[in-house]
Amino acid sequence: PGSVFWHKKGWKLFTELIDYMKRKGMNAGYLEVNTPDMLDRSLWEKSGHWEKFGENMFTSTTPDEKIFALKPMNCPGHVQIFKNGLKSYRDLPIKYAEFGKVHRYEPSGALHGLMRVRHFTQDDGHIFLTEEQIKEECIRVHELILSIYKDFGFEDIVVKFSDRPEKRVGEDEIWDKAEKALIEAVESTNQKFELNPGEGAFYGPKLEYVLRDAIGRDWQCGTLQVDFNLPGRLGSFYIGSDGEKHVPVMLHRAIFGSLERFTGILIEHYAGRLPLWISPTQIVIVTINSQCDQYANDVLERCVMSNLRTEIDLRNEKISYKIREHISVKIPILFVIGQKEVEDGTVTIRELGNDVQRTVELKDAISEIKNRANPPDFNL
Repeated sequence: PGSVFWHKKGWKLFTELIDYMKRKGMNAGYLEVNTPDMLDRSLWEKSGHWEKFGENMFTSTTPDEKIFALKPMNCPGHVQIFKNGLKSYRDLPIKYAEFGKVHRYEPSGALHGLMRVRHFTQDDGHIFLTEEQIKEECIRVHELILSIYKDFGFEDIVVKFSDRPEKRVGEDEIWDKAEKALIEAVESTNQKFELNPGEGAFYGPKLEYVLRDAIGRDWQCGTLQVDFNLPGRLGSFYIGSDGEKHVPVMLHRAIFGSLERFTGILIEHYAGRLPLWISPTQIVIVTINSQCDQYANDVLERCVMSNLRTEIDLRNEKISYKIREHISVKIPILFVIGQKEVEDGTVTIRELGNDVQRTVELKDAISEIKNRANPPDFNL
């Protein structure tokens, strides 16, 4: 169906990405919201999606002949939330974030693992603001995007500026204003960028963030878009300092883009050897014989209580076989336990990519690994 069946470890990685992004969003002033997966056709007609994007939308007709569509984007839903209650210029900017599930039709031949699916999760954000706030907020979003990519080991970033496409909504003078505002914002950061003519969204120009992985492949992930069109089309406004109604500008921003795709990019970039903090399994405890089982279970309990993602291998197999097997699936850290470790209250640490083993007191081993397993945003 072009959708992912998440197994245990893949889902753990996926949820770690969401937890990380929730923390970053909260610290940047975003309010997390959630909007319906299915919305009435009339909303998509007003937004312009039905005309410009309708052929890629999944629809359903109810017995009373109403037509609904699975959302291909989260933005109209966020406008609906913004419209709930009177807003003043003093309230702006207002930042909404959502891990929204979206559906977009892709031909069967275009589907490709995690990289190209029909149903995916976006780390979507929308900022409602005044024209005077565009530059400052674009700079903040740009810096946030780059800092997040750095946390995941991506520092070779190509930024592309995409201007008005042939198929679009809004008057040219509005597009002139939006393109000028976005260009000025990115230029003020001294960020180099490439021109990508005609590749903007149908409602506004955008910056595209392209990641270059460890072997030189390029992956388009994040976007930042300036939109003077959609808020007005859907009837949103705020009360300005003059006491009159004004239509807000909306910034659209996604950083991972598709979380499914970003998960695939991480796996490719690290060739399966993920950083310790996002590894679905951080430690596996392996025993030399069954006489070590009780102590090994005590070690497991201590690790789990310290929020380390830990598994245990008590199988009646040779220790060399167990070690090889866990190395082959890229487990970052093994705690090897034999009779000496049981007697001394220690563990022998074996790390992926390092043949040198070291024996450490259990409490010191847990403390060390816990500090190393902290997400990057915990170490600020």
